[in-house]
Amino acid sequence: MNFNALHLGAFFRCLSLVQTAGLIAATMYGAAALAVPVVFFGENQSPALRVVGSPKTAHDAFAGGLSGVGTENFTGETNGAAAPLSISFPGSSGNITATINGVGNILDIPASTSSAGRFNTTGAEAAPAGGKVWVSQGAFSISFDTAISAFGFYGTDIGDFNGQVTVTLKDTGGIDTLLVVNNTINGNDASLLFWGFIDSTKAYTAITFGNTSAGVDFFGFDDMIVGDLAQVIATIPAPGSMALIALGLLGLATVRRRHSCAAVGLGFSRRGRAS
Repeated sequence: MNFNALHLGAFFRCLSLVQTAGLIAATMYGAAALAVPVVFFGENQSPALRVVGSPKTAHDAFAGGLSGVGTENFTGETNGAAAPLSISFPGSSGNITATINGVGNILDIPASTSSAGRFNTTGAEAAPAGGKVWVSQGAFSISFDTAISAFGFYGTDIGDFNGQVTVTLKDTGGIDTLLVVNNTINGNDASLLFWGFIDSTKAYTAITFGNTSAGVDFFGFDDMIVGDLAQVIATIPAPGSMALIALGLLGLATVRRRHSCAAVGLGFSRRGRAS
């Protein structure tokens, strides 16, 4: 068979369909393997001092990936208490003690009010509710006596003065992973967000929170949730799932290849050779 330039180009395009299917499948598998930690995020710029909308949805999805965890709502803490502050969470084999260090303090906020935009989120799904929150205008860290693989929180009034939250995770090997919370910059006063992560393969000993507008933008943090690796029930898609997707892509590519090659007079035998 004589190949002119058109046939030769079509030949390579036909081959590339199969190769592309493999490449896509490999990329998806690689992305799944690297897609940790998994981040949960939702934001509501006008929550009216309540826990509603996307933040509540993100919280519920995050909590649904964990088992036997608890929430720290700062109810038992003293108003005005500053770092270092120790708080406790139930772990899979005993309590996890977390120590907050850095800039911030406990603030008791009355019901149906906010403190310059910060408000209590505990029990505030149906209506605004009073309670205590951790308020910070700078960097602070939380260290754990038992390594954790999940962490989440509600944040209030974040970003109305040009601030953005950064989160640095320190794993058990001492390696830092920097994550950026995608909060709205220069948004509304008294906004609400939920942010959390779950890592089904790695554990962390400390989390550091940064504020890109330190000293100017004050953030409220409430209803923190912590889970260790044994409390994680959410998983990344299994390799078997990726294999099924790859087979589907390969089948689609094969059908497209046959039709494309037939259109230019290139036939393929069952052994895949041009005839």
